[in-house]
Amino acid sequence: MTDLTIPLLPLRELIVFPHEVVPLFVGREKSINALEEAMAGDREILLCAQKKAKVSDPKPDGIHDFGTIGTIIQLLRLPDGTVKVLVEGKRRARIKTYLDNPKFLEVEVEIVEPTKADPKKEPEFAALMRSVQATFENYVKLNKRVPPELAVSVQSIDNPSRLADTIAAHINFKLAAKQELLETESVWARLEALYELMQNEIEILQVEKKIRTRVKKQMEKNQKEYYLNEQMQAIQKELGSQDEFKNELQELEEKIRRKKMSKEASERLKKELRKLKMMSPMSAEATVVRNYIDTVLALPWSEVTEDKLDIADAEKILDEDHYGLEKPKDRILEYLAVGSLVDKVRGPILCLIGPPGVGKTSLAKSVARATGRKFVRMSLGGVRDEAEIRGHRRTYIGAMPGKIIQGLRKAGSSNPVFLLDEIDKMSMDFRGDPSAAMLEVLDPEQNASFVDHFLDLDYDLSDVLFLCTANSRHSIPIPLQDRMEIIELTGYSDDDRIKIAKQYLIPKQRELNGLDGVQTQFTDGALKELVHHYTKEAGVRGLEREISSVLRKIARDYVKGERKRKSFRIDGKLVAKLLGPRKYRFQRGDETDQIGMTNGLAVTMVGGDLLPAEVMVTPGKGKVTLTGKLGEVMQESAQAAVTYVRSRAGVFGLDPDFYEHADFHVHFPEGAVPKDGPSAGVTMVTSLVSALLRVPVRRDVAMTGEINLRGKVLPIGGLKEKVLAAHRGEIKTVICPQENEKDLEDVPKNVLRAIEIKFASTIDDVLRGALVPMPEDHPNESLRTFMSAELPAEPADWREIRDLIEERERKKRLAHASPSQHGPH
Repeated sequence: MTDLTIPLLPLRELIVFPHEVVPLFVGREKSINALEEAMAGDREILLCAQKKAKVSDPKPDGIHDFGTIGTIIQLLRLPDGTVKVLVEGKRRARIKTYLDNPKFLEVEVEIVEPTKADPKKEPEFAALMRSVQATFENYVKLNKRVPPELAVSVQSIDNPSRLADTIAAHINFKLAAKQELLETESVWARLEALYELMQNEIEILQVEKKIRTRVKKQMEKNQKEYYLNEQMQAIQKELGSQDEFKNELQELEEKIRRKKMSKEASERLKKELRKLKMMSPMSAEATVVRNYIDTVLALPWSEVTEDKLDIADAEKILDEDHYGLEKPKDRILEYLAVGSLVDKVRGPILCLIGPPGVGKTSLAKSVARATGRKFVRMSLGGVRDEAEIRGHRRTYIGAMPGKIIQGLRKAGSSNPVFLLDEIDKMSMDFRGDPSAAMLEVLDPEQNASFVDHFLDLDYDLSDVLFLCTANSRHSIPIPLQDRMEIIELTGYSDDDRIKIAKQYLIPKQRELNGLDGVQTQFTDGALKELVHHYTKEAGVRGLEREISSVLRKIARDYVKGERKRKSFRIDGKLVAKLLGPRKYRFQRGDETDQIGMTNGLAVTMVGGDLLPAEVMVTPGKGKVTLTGKLGEVMQESAQAAVTYVRSRAGVFGLDPDFYEHADFHVHFPEGAVPKDGPSAGVTMVTSLVSALLRVPVRRDVAMTGEINLRGKVLPIGGLKEKVLAAHRGEIKTVICPQENEKDLEDVPKNVLRAIEIKFASTIDDVLRGALVPMPEDHPNESLRTFMSAELPAEPADWREIRDLIEERERKKRLAHASPSQHGPH
């Protein structure tokens, strides 16, 4: 054995044997450098396989130690920077050490010479070689991918080592088996291993051949049976002996006669049955007709369930399943009351719109239970094909009715409670607009004769009680909104969530987590901790998950303690220990009265929240900067606020041109959260006035309201959620528009007792309630007067402008009223 220093080329999923010529495509920088080094020398390079093919920069421990020294026959550079190289394996080599070379892998190797055969064993070698050659010939006959000429050339090789390497290079072994053959130094052992591997491969190929032959025979048999069946049917047709098909037709005819359905449907089925009698039972058209008849017969044309008209019992069931949700419950009870007074009442079409997790979907199941009807649910989220609603026409292969008809067929009743879930999530594409198809379904004047494309028959949906759910109203098309009775559901208050947890969620999760026999008591402090700091939602879905998480950890401790402990008291500290650090924080008012900072109120998909507005006034030229990821409506409100403050400069004791020497920066914290809507108008005006006059805003006051340029405070939405957010943030006073006084009916009474509600019709009312009272010796006399006196609702300058505009309009009217000297235009 001799030592040699040589560049190394690592190979992926490839092993090169001596005497084998292979083309390689090389793209790695180090590998290309190794090829260039070899070309600069004697063209010899070591070819070793990587242990893991996906590694781009293999280390020494990721490369096999045994490889083949090859000679580069040809090297060609390609336009994309890669190199195509043709190499021929020469002899085996084992890596001794890796040399330190940053440009390419360079190794010191020792040449491994094949062991020479013992002269005494030459006859045995000859016999083994003949067996290997004969086996390889059998392999070539079975494997069509190996050229037959190779078997002829192998027969002429008399060197045992070369024979083993040539055959190993052309047989599809696993990479590990090839590497083991390469590392086998003994020629005798190598030939024996090769012989065994070839025998295994031949057995596999023979099994594959048997399978192919069997499949081919089966296909021929099937074709033969099909041909004979066709002949048999032709003979039966001639003899008139299709008794089985006739029996089926008679059964269908009897079903059509007995089925109670509309006159149109009955006549259509009789017509389709006559067509079916004239068709061959094996024809494709007969299958379509038979499927249509079966579908129409399976529909509940006259099958109805009797309503439970006991209103007290229905109310009890609804209250058992859900806390709150008074509006939809009252509407269902009204429907049952009317049903007990009249013979025929149309099913209401209700749409429950509210944030996720407030119980819209589960309420539909409770309605079905309370009314004694069947329940069907259809999810409309992501539906964008009109055929999902109306069905496919029968001209299409695989046509079927729409989901509405399929739901009724599944219910087996023509008056179920039908839930159309997530109706605001429908979209449209080239296949049609499903929301347009829903117009007929949800129109009480039209759905008595709903036509499905597959049926092409009028079907009465007027007895179905449709319940729709949605998260946002603006996503539902206006014509669709017009056909539904919309009930807005607001989020639960913190007290509501705690009551729901006690009455519904904790017992349910205790049973699901196997803790029925264990006393687990959640304190009010624990539930408040979960509601305030581990969930941020309008509903209770997240709260249920967190309660389940706590109970799972309790179950684990209970099982670890060998089930000896029979009671667990869960308080706020234990919740924090089990669930880890708090996930959320809710906004609170500042600890001190701040200049230019006002507590606003906003409504999000997870309920109400405090939305502080900050204003900073700096020397400048009147530039207004708005930050906090504000939407267009909110930016326009900010512009209106600045214009209003400029128009009232004299009232506030400011210089008329104050804005020419100052820049205004309006910022809403939590800049990553998008914000929009007009209800922050009063908040921005208050912060602007506070920053300009250097008068602090009361920290215990929060406000909401839209403004116009005349200083009017306009009504807003979501007052309940905003008041609840103020209560949660320990706010003492909430200022809101006068016109929203009617909305206080929805606010819980305990919250109204804890918070003072002030109503404002103008921005002056807001400022007097929000700014810190002025001392009597304050130098700004105009501001002292403003804060103490009742000013007119309209500024004097606005009155003057209005009077001027009205005078111009009066003159125009007089000019148009006078007759023209030139006659009519």
